Amino acid sequence: MTLMAITAGVVGLILSGGFVYDIFAQLGEVLIHSQTGHLQITRAGYFERGARTPEKFLINNAEQIKAKVASMAGVEDVMGRLYFSGLINNGHSDLPIVGEGIEPVREAKLGSGLIITAGRKLEKKDLNGMLLGQDLARALKLKPGDWANLVINTPEGALNSLEFQVVGTFQTFSKDYDARALRIPLAAAQDLLATPGINTLVVALKHTSDTESVSALLKADFRGSNLDVKNWIELNDFYAKTVEMYDAQFGVLRMIILLMVLLSVANSVNMSIFERVGEFGTMMALGNRKRRIFALIMAENTLIAVAGAGSGVILGMILALIISAIGIPMPPPPNADLSYIAHIRIVPSVIASAFLVGLIATIAAAILPAARVQRIPVVDALRENV
Repeated sequence: MTLMAITAGVVGLILSGGFVYDIFAQLGEVLIHSQTGHLQITRAGYFERGARTPEKFLINNAEQIKAKVASMAGVEDVMGRLYFSGLINNGHSDLPIVGEGIEPVREAKLGSGLIITAGRKLEKKDLNGMLLGQDLARALKLKPGDWANLVINTPEGALNSLEFQVVGTFQTFSKDYDARALRIPLAAAQDLLATPGINTLVVALKHTSDTESVSALLKADFRGSNLDVKNWIELNDFYAKTVEMYDAQFGVLRMIILLMVLLSVANSVNMSIFERVGEFGTMMALGNRKRRIFALIMAENTLIAVAGAGSGVILGMILALIISAIGIPMPPPPNADLSYIAHIRIVPSVIASAFLVGLIATIAAAILPAARVQRIPVVDALRENV
Protein backbone atom coordinates (compact mmCIF):
# COMPACT_ATOMS: atom_id res chain seq x y z
CA MET A 1 0.00 0.00 0.00
CA THR A 2 2.86 2.36 0.83
CA LEU A 3 4.62 1.62 -2.45
CA MET A 4 1.42 2.17 -4.41
CA ALA A 5 0.75 5.50 -2.70
CA ILE A 6 4.28 6.76 -3.35
CA THR A 7 4.30 5.54 -6.95
CA ALA A 8 0.92 7.13 -7.72
CA GLY A 9 2.01 10.47 -6.27
CA VAL A 10 5.29 10.55 -8.18
CA VAL A 11 3.57 9.56 -11.45
CA GLY A 12 0.98 12.31 -10.94
CA LEU A 13 3.68 14.94 -10.45
CA ILE A 14 5.68 13.81 -13.50
CA LEU A 15 2.64 13.80 -15.80
CA SER A 16 1.20 17.11 -14.59
CA GLY A 17 4.60 18.83 -14.61
CA GLY A 18 5.44 17.51 -18.08
CA PHE A 19 2.07 18.71 -19.36
CA VAL A 20 2.59 22.22 -17.96
CA TYR A 21 6.11 22.46 -19.40
CA ASP A 22 4.79 21.37 -22.79
CA ILE A 23 2.33 24.28 -22.69
CA PHE A 24 5.22 26.65 -21.96
CA ALA A 25 7.36 25.21 -24.78
CA GLN A 26 4.63 25.17 -27.42
CA LEU A 27 3.40 28.67 -26.56
CA GLY A 28 6.95 30.02 -26.68
CA GLU A 29 7.73 28.42 -30.05
CA VAL A 30 4.48 29.71 -31.56
CA LEU A 31 5.27 33.26 -30.43
CA ILE A 32 8.85 33.01 -31.70
CA HIS A 33 7.97 31.56 -35.09
CA SER A 34 4.89 33.63 -35.83
CA GLN A 35 5.73 37.12 -34.55
CA THR A 36 8.83 38.05 -32.58
CA GLY A 37 11.74 35.77 -33.49
CA HIS A 38 14.21 34.88 -30.72
CA LEU A 39 15.72 38.36 -30.40
CA GLN A 40 15.00 41.85 -31.70
CA ILE A 41 17.44 44.74 -32.11
CA THR A 42 16.03 48.26 -32.29
CA ARG A 43 16.92 51.89 -31.68
CA ALA A 44 17.00 52.80 -28.00
CA GLY A 45 13.55 53.78 -26.77
CA TYR A 46 11.62 52.04 -29.53
CA PHE A 47 10.01 49.45 -27.25
CA GLU A 48 8.82 52.18 -24.87
CA ARG A 49 7.81 54.94 -27.27
CA GLY A 50 7.96 53.58 -30.81
CA ALA A 51 4.61 51.80 -31.11
CA ARG A 52 2.74 54.97 -32.15
CA THR A 53 5.55 56.60 -34.12
CA PRO A 54 7.83 53.84 -35.50
CA GLU A 55 9.12 56.22 -38.19
CA LYS A 56 11.03 58.14 -35.47
CA PHE A 57 13.08 55.07 -34.53
CA LEU A 58 14.71 53.99 -37.79
CA ILE A 59 18.01 52.10 -38.14
CA ASN A 60 19.80 53.38 -41.24
CA ASN A 61 23.01 51.28 -41.09
CA ALA A 62 21.13 48.00 -40.86
CA GLU A 63 23.30 46.00 -43.27
CA GLN A 64 26.46 46.48 -41.20
CA ILE A 65 24.70 45.44 -37.98
CA LYS A 66 23.02 42.51 -39.74
CA ALA A 67 26.36 41.17 -41.02
CA LYS A 68 27.93 41.46 -37.57
CA VAL A 69 25.06 39.65 -35.83
CA ALA A 70 24.78 36.95 -38.52
CA SER A 71 28.44 35.99 -37.97
CA MET A 72 27.86 35.14 -34.29
CA ALA A 73 27.76 31.52 -33.11
CA GLY A 74 24.25 30.18 -32.66
CA VAL A 75 22.61 32.68 -35.03
CA GLU A 76 20.74 31.12 -37.93
CA ASP A 77 19.48 34.25 -39.72
CA VAL A 78 18.89 37.98 -39.32
CA MET A 79 16.12 39.89 -41.08
CA GLY A 80 14.88 43.46 -41.15
CA ARG A 81 11.37 44.71 -40.47
CA LEU A 82 9.82 48.11 -41.01
CA TYR A 83 6.64 48.86 -39.06
CA PHE A 84 3.96 51.35 -40.00
CA SER A 85 0.35 52.18 -39.25
CA GLY A 86 -2.32 53.60 -41.50
CA LEU A 87 -5.51 52.67 -43.32
CA ILE A 88 -6.42 49.93 -45.75
CA ASN A 89 -9.18 50.61 -48.28
CA ASN A 90 -11.01 47.93 -50.28
CA GLY A 91 -12.94 50.44 -52.40
CA HIS A 92 -15.92 50.47 -50.03
CA SER A 93 -14.60 51.00 -46.52
CA ASP A 94 -11.46 51.80 -44.53
CA LEU A 95 -9.95 50.01 -41.55
CA PRO A 96 -6.95 51.00 -39.40
CA ILE A 97 -4.05 48.56 -39.67
CA VAL A 98 -0.64 47.80 -38.22
CA GLY A 99 1.70 46.87 -41.07
CA GLU A 100 5.07 45.14 -41.32
CA GLY A 101 7.53 45.37 -44.16
CA ILE A 102 9.35 42.02 -44.19
CA GLU A 103 11.95 40.07 -46.14
CA PRO A 104 9.74 37.29 -47.59
CA VAL A 105 12.36 34.55 -48.06
CA ARG A 106 13.88 34.91 -44.59
CA GLU A 107 10.51 35.32 -42.87
CA ALA A 108 9.25 32.15 -44.57
CA LYS A 109 11.98 30.19 -42.76
CA LEU A 110 11.28 31.82 -39.41
CA GLY A 111 7.50 31.82 -39.66
CA SER A 112 6.75 28.14 -39.11
CA GLY A 113 4.20 29.14 -36.48
CA LEU A 114 2.33 31.36 -38.93
CA ILE A 115 -0.46 29.38 -40.60
CA ILE A 116 -1.58 30.32 -44.11
CA THR A 117 -5.36 29.95 -44.16
CA ALA A 118 -5.86 30.98 -47.79
CA GLY A 119 -3.56 31.60 -50.75
CA ARG A 120 0.19 31.44 -50.04
CA LYS A 121 3.05 33.19 -48.29
CA LEU A 122 4.80 36.24 -49.68
CA GLU A 123 7.58 35.43 -52.12
CA LYS A 124 10.51 37.40 -53.47
CA LYS A 125 8.69 38.03 -56.75
CA ASP A 126 5.73 39.72 -54.99
CA LEU A 127 6.84 43.33 -55.35
CA ASN A 128 3.29 44.55 -54.62
CA GLY A 129 1.96 41.51 -52.78
CA MET A 130 0.24 41.66 -49.41
CA LEU A 131 -0.46 39.09 -46.69
CA LEU A 132 -3.45 39.83 -44.44
CA GLY A 133 -4.46 38.57 -41.02
CA GLN A 134 -7.46 36.32 -41.56
CA ASP A 135 -9.80 38.39 -39.36
CA LEU A 136 -8.74 41.59 -41.13
CA ALA A 137 -9.37 39.95 -44.52
CA ARG A 138 -12.75 38.70 -43.32
CA ALA A 139 -13.75 42.17 -42.09
CA LEU A 140 -12.87 43.74 -45.46
CA LYS A 141 -14.20 40.76 -47.48
CA LEU A 142 -10.86 40.41 -49.22
CA LYS A 143 -9.50 37.16 -50.64
CA PRO A 144 -6.34 36.14 -52.54
CA GLY A 145 -6.24 37.93 -55.88
CA ASP A 146 -8.13 41.04 -54.68
CA TRP A 147 -6.54 44.49 -54.65
CA ALA A 148 -6.57 47.08 -51.86
CA ASN A 149 -4.97 50.46 -51.16
CA LEU A 150 -2.72 51.28 -48.23
CA VAL A 151 -2.73 54.89 -47.07
CA ILE A 152 -0.07 56.08 -44.60
CA ASN A 153 1.84 59.15 -43.50
CA THR A 154 5.56 59.27 -44.34
CA PRO A 155 8.11 60.34 -41.67
CA GLU A 156 8.10 63.79 -43.25
CA GLY A 157 4.34 64.07 -42.80
CA ALA A 158 3.28 63.56 -46.41
CA LEU A 159 0.35 61.30 -47.30
CA ASN A 160 1.30 58.33 -49.45
CA SER A 161 -0.78 55.56 -51.03
CA LEU A 162 0.05 52.36 -52.91
CA GLU A 163 -2.10 49.54 -54.27
CA PHE A 164 -1.33 45.94 -53.25
CA GLN A 165 -2.67 42.57 -54.28
CA VAL A 166 -3.66 40.08 -51.59
CA VAL A 167 -1.61 36.88 -52.04
CA GLY A 168 -2.84 35.12 -48.89
CA THR A 169 -4.27 35.32 -45.39
CA PHE A 170 -2.60 34.10 -42.20
CA GLN A 171 -3.48 33.08 -38.68
CA THR A 172 -1.28 33.34 -35.59
CA PHE A 173 -1.66 32.56 -31.91
CA SER A 174 -3.13 36.04 -31.24
CA LYS A 175 -6.63 36.80 -32.45
CA ASP A 176 -6.10 40.54 -31.85
CA TYR A 177 -3.02 40.53 -34.06
CA ASP A 178 -4.87 38.71 -36.86
CA ALA A 179 -7.63 41.33 -36.76
CA ARG A 180 -5.38 44.28 -37.63
CA ALA A 181 -2.06 43.09 -39.04
CA LEU A 182 -0.78 42.84 -42.59
CA ARG A 183 2.59 42.17 -44.18
CA ILE A 184 4.14 43.51 -47.36
CA PRO A 185 7.67 43.18 -48.84
CA LEU A 186 10.29 45.31 -47.07
CA ALA A 187 11.20 47.16 -50.29
CA ALA A 188 7.54 48.10 -50.84
CA ALA A 189 7.24 49.33 -47.24
CA GLN A 190 10.38 51.47 -47.64
CA ASP A 191 8.94 52.88 -50.85
CA LEU A 192 5.62 53.55 -49.13
CA LEU A 193 7.31 55.38 -46.24
CA ALA A 194 9.95 56.98 -48.48
CA THR A 195 12.80 55.80 -46.23
CA PRO A 196 15.72 53.36 -46.63
CA GLY A 197 15.71 52.48 -42.91
CA ILE A 198 14.14 49.72 -40.84
CA ASN A 199 12.77 49.58 -37.30
CA THR A 200 13.87 46.14 -36.16
CA LEU A 201 16.42 43.46 -36.86
CA VAL A 202 14.84 40.12 -35.99
CA VAL A 203 17.33 37.41 -35.00
CA ALA A 204 16.48 33.73 -35.51
CA LEU A 205 18.63 31.29 -33.54
CA LYS A 206 19.44 27.66 -34.25
CA HIS A 207 18.25 26.65 -30.79
CA THR A 208 15.84 28.47 -28.47
CA SER A 209 17.97 27.40 -25.50
CA ASP A 210 20.75 29.72 -26.79
CA THR A 211 18.57 32.81 -26.36
CA GLU A 212 20.05 34.00 -23.05
CA SER A 213 23.68 33.51 -24.06
CA VAL A 214 23.36 35.21 -27.46
CA SER A 215 21.30 38.02 -25.92
CA ALA A 216 24.00 38.66 -23.31
CA LEU A 217 26.70 38.80 -26.00
CA LEU A 218 24.70 41.25 -28.13
CA LYS A 219 23.95 43.49 -25.16
CA ALA A 220 27.64 43.56 -24.31
CA ASP A 221 28.55 44.39 -27.93
CA PHE A 222 25.99 47.20 -28.18
CA ARG A 223 26.64 48.67 -24.73
CA GLY A 224 27.11 52.42 -25.08
CA SER A 225 25.44 52.54 -28.51
CA ASN A 226 21.91 53.67 -29.33
CA LEU A 227 20.69 50.09 -29.85
CA ASP A 228 18.51 47.93 -27.59
CA VAL A 229 18.32 44.12 -27.54
CA LYS A 230 15.24 42.27 -26.28
CA ASN A 231 14.62 38.54 -26.16
CA TRP A 232 11.31 36.89 -27.00
CA ILE A 233 10.25 36.57 -23.36
CA GLU A 234 10.73 40.31 -22.78
CA LEU A 235 8.76 41.03 -25.96
CA ASN A 236 5.80 38.84 -24.94
CA ASP A 237 4.41 39.99 -21.62
CA PHE A 238 1.51 37.56 -22.09
CA TYR A 239 3.94 34.62 -22.03
CA ALA A 240 5.61 35.70 -18.79
CA LYS A 241 2.23 36.09 -17.07
CA THR A 242 1.05 32.70 -18.38
CA VAL A 243 4.18 31.00 -17.04
CA GLU A 244 3.73 32.72 -13.68
CA MET A 245 0.10 31.59 -13.46
CA TYR A 246 0.80 27.96 -14.38
CA ASP A 247 3.83 27.85 -12.07
CA ALA A 248 1.60 28.91 -9.17
CA GLN A 249 -1.02 26.30 -10.10
CA PHE A 250 1.61 23.58 -10.39
CA GLY A 251 3.03 24.60 -7.01
CA VAL A 252 -0.40 24.16 -5.41
CA LEU A 253 -0.81 20.79 -7.16
CA ARG A 254 2.59 19.70 -5.88
CA MET A 255 1.56 20.58 -2.32
CA ILE A 256 -1.74 18.70 -2.65
CA ILE A 257 -0.02 15.57 -3.94
CA LEU A 258 2.61 15.86 -1.19
CA LEU A 259 -0.13 15.96 1.45
CA MET A 260 -2.01 13.06 -0.17
CA VAL A 261 1.14 10.93 -0.26
CA LEU A 262 2.02 11.97 3.28
CA LEU A 263 -1.38 10.99 4.68
CA SER A 264 -1.60 7.74 2.69
CA VAL A 265 1.89 6.70 3.64
CA ALA A 266 1.40 7.72 7.28
CA ASN A 267 -1.62 5.44 7.51
CA SER A 268 0.21 2.48 5.95
CA VAL A 269 3.34 3.03 8.02
CA ASN A 270 1.29 3.29 11.23
CA MET A 271 -0.42 -0.03 10.48
CA SER A 272 2.87 -1.72 9.60
CA ILE A 273 4.76 -0.46 12.65
CA PHE A 274 2.11 -1.04 15.32
CA GLU A 275 1.44 -4.56 14.09
CA ARG A 276 5.08 -5.31 15.01
CA VAL A 277 5.21 -3.68 18.43
CA GLY A 278 5.74 -7.11 20.02
CA GLU A 279 8.77 -7.74 17.79
CA PHE A 280 10.24 -4.39 18.74
CA GLY A 281 9.59 -5.19 22.42
CA THR A 282 11.52 -8.46 22.03
CA MET A 283 14.42 -6.62 20.40
CA MET A 284 14.53 -4.10 23.24
CA ALA A 285 14.34 -6.94 25.82
CA LEU A 286 17.38 -8.52 24.16
CA GLY A 287 19.38 -5.33 24.67
CA ASN A 288 18.73 -3.21 21.57
CA ARG A 289 18.48 0.45 22.48
CA LYS A 290 15.38 2.48 21.59
CA ARG A 291 17.34 4.68 19.20
CA ARG A 292 18.34 1.49 17.39
CA ILE A 293 14.65 0.65 16.92
CA PHE A 294 13.98 4.20 15.68
CA ALA A 295 16.88 3.98 13.21
CA LEU A 296 15.69 0.57 12.01
CA ILE A 297 12.17 1.86 11.28
CA MET A 298 13.52 4.95 9.49
CA ALA A 299 15.95 2.88 7.40
CA GLU A 300 13.15 0.49 6.41
CA ASN A 301 10.90 3.35 5.28
CA THR A 302 13.75 5.07 3.49
CA LEU A 303 14.26 1.92 1.41
CA ILE A 304 10.51 1.78 0.72
CA ALA A 305 10.58 5.46 -0.25
CA VAL A 306 13.47 4.96 -2.68
CA ALA A 307 11.77 1.91 -4.22
CA GLY A 308 8.39 3.64 -4.52
CA ALA A 309 9.79 6.92 -5.86
CA GLY A 310 12.05 5.05 -8.29
CA SER A 311 9.13 2.96 -9.53
CA GLY A 312 7.06 6.14 -9.89
CA VAL A 313 9.79 7.80 -11.98
CA ILE A 314 10.08 4.80 -14.32
CA LEU A 315 6.30 4.39 -14.68
CA GLY A 316 5.80 8.15 -15.10
CA MET A 317 8.37 8.33 -17.90
CA ILE A 318 6.83 5.34 -19.68
CA LEU A 319 3.33 6.84 -19.44
CA ALA A 320 4.66 10.23 -20.61
CA LEU A 321 6.13 8.62 -23.73
CA ILE A 322 2.93 6.67 -24.46
CA ILE A 323 0.66 9.70 -23.96
CA SER A 324 2.97 11.92 -26.06
CA ALA A 325 2.90 9.38 -28.87
CA ILE A 326 -0.91 9.50 -28.86
CA GLY A 327 -1.22 13.26 -28.21
CA ILE A 328 -3.76 15.23 -26.20
CA PRO A 329 -6.13 17.37 -28.36
CA MET A 330 -6.45 20.79 -26.73
CA PRO A 331 -8.98 23.57 -27.42
CA PRO A 332 -7.76 27.04 -28.46
CA PRO A 333 -6.32 29.10 -25.58
CA PRO A 334 -7.95 32.44 -24.63
CA ASN A 335 -7.75 35.09 -27.37
CA ALA A 336 -6.83 32.50 -29.98
CA ASP A 337 -8.48 30.31 -32.61
CA LEU A 338 -5.76 27.69 -32.97
CA SER A 339 -6.23 24.33 -31.29
CA TYR A 340 -3.14 22.21 -30.73
CA ILE A 341 -1.90 18.78 -29.67
CA ALA A 342 -0.37 18.69 -26.20
CA HIS A 343 2.27 16.21 -25.04
CA ILE A 344 3.87 15.17 -21.78
CA ARG A 345 7.49 16.32 -21.74
CA ILE A 346 10.15 14.47 -19.77
CA VAL A 347 11.72 17.32 -17.81
CA PRO A 348 14.71 16.42 -15.58
CA SER A 349 13.88 19.07 -12.95
CA VAL A 350 10.27 17.83 -12.70
CA ILE A 351 11.42 14.20 -12.39
CA ALA A 352 13.94 15.13 -9.69
CA SER A 353 11.38 17.14 -7.69
CA ALA A 354 8.78 14.35 -8.00
CA PHE A 355 11.31 11.79 -6.74
CA LEU A 356 12.18 14.05 -3.78
CA VAL A 357 8.50 14.60 -2.94
CA GLY A 358 7.93 10.84 -2.77
CA LEU A 359 11.12 10.32 -0.74
CA ILE A 360 10.55 13.16 1.73
CA ALA A 361 6.85 12.41 2.22
CA THR A 362 7.55 8.78 3.12
CA ILE A 363 10.41 9.55 5.50
CA ALA A 364 8.42 12.34 7.15
CA ALA A 365 5.41 10.05 7.56
CA ALA A 366 7.56 7.49 9.44
CA ILE A 367 9.04 9.87 12.00
CA LEU A 368 6.03 10.17 14.33
CA PRO A 369 5.12 6.43 14.43
CA ALA A 370 8.79 5.53 14.99
CA ALA A 371 9.03 8.05 17.84
CA ARG A 372 5.87 6.64 19.43
CA VAL A 373 7.17 3.05 19.27
CA GLN A 374 10.43 3.90 21.03
CA ARG A 375 8.46 5.53 23.87
CA ILE A 376 6.44 2.35 24.58
CA PRO A 377 7.72 0.60 27.74
CA VAL A 378 9.39 -2.76 27.06
CA VAL A 379 6.89 -4.63 29.26
CA ASP A 380 3.89 -3.17 27.38
CA ALA A 381 5.53 -3.95 24.02
CA LEU A 382 6.17 -7.58 25.07
CA ARG A 383 2.47 -8.03 25.98
CA GLU A 384 1.69 -7.60 22.27
CA ASN A 385 3.30 -11.04 21.70
CA VAL A 386 0.70 -12.76 23.87
